Amino acid sequence: MLAQLDELIAEYREMISTRTEGVLASDRAKLLVSRLEAAIDRLAPPGSSYVRQLDVYREQKRTSLKIREVFSIALGLHHDLASGWVETVVEMVHADTHSDYLDMAETLLQSGYKDAAAVITGTSLEVHVRTLCVKYGVDTELASGAPKKADVMNADLKKADVYDGLRQKQITAWMDLRNKAAHGDYQSYDEHQVRMFIDGVRDFMLKCSA
Repeated sequence: MLAQLDELIAEYREMISTRTEGVLASDRAKLLVSRLEAAIDRLAPPGSSYVRQLDVYREQKRTSLKIREVFSIALGLHHDLASGWVETVVEMVHADTHSDYLDMAETLLQSGYKDAAAVITGTSLEVHVRTLCVKYGVDTELASGAPKKADVMNADLKKADVYDGLRQKQITAWMDLRNKAAHGDYQSYDEHQVRMFIDGVRDFMLKCSA
């Protein structure tokens, strides 16, 4: 994200440094302002202040005025990303992705497919646990280079004080339900337990974002 904005910011600064008359109304400026707009749309979350500010200037016809304002928005976005705001963007992307899968599990459960719903929810949970490890600097691989199993990562996150022992035990129980579904032990749990599984994982992901 920063590299993309760095390139556009540098091009704007190089362009104005030429002090060429009319440079901010040139075809080069028109192209650059279009690229700046596209970068802001691409990198800023929908509905953010950056997008709202950009909306104000989208219909501005005078390139020389528009490019100054759009550049200022891009520069502000760059500063926030450089200050760590990028982590928030990543968390939003993860949240959207996990939400999509949990919505899928919800639909499957409502259609009577409790076992498929449990497997999808469990997979989303394991991916989230692994992503939490990455966020908090907990190793996701063993010394041999093999990936850690979910229960090991769960214990490691508890040791790292990412969450407490009660949460660890709850996640262990959820993973046990997922394993039963994945291995065909369908009679050992019911639809109500899968409903609680989906709701619990959704709540966990909101409280422990990754």
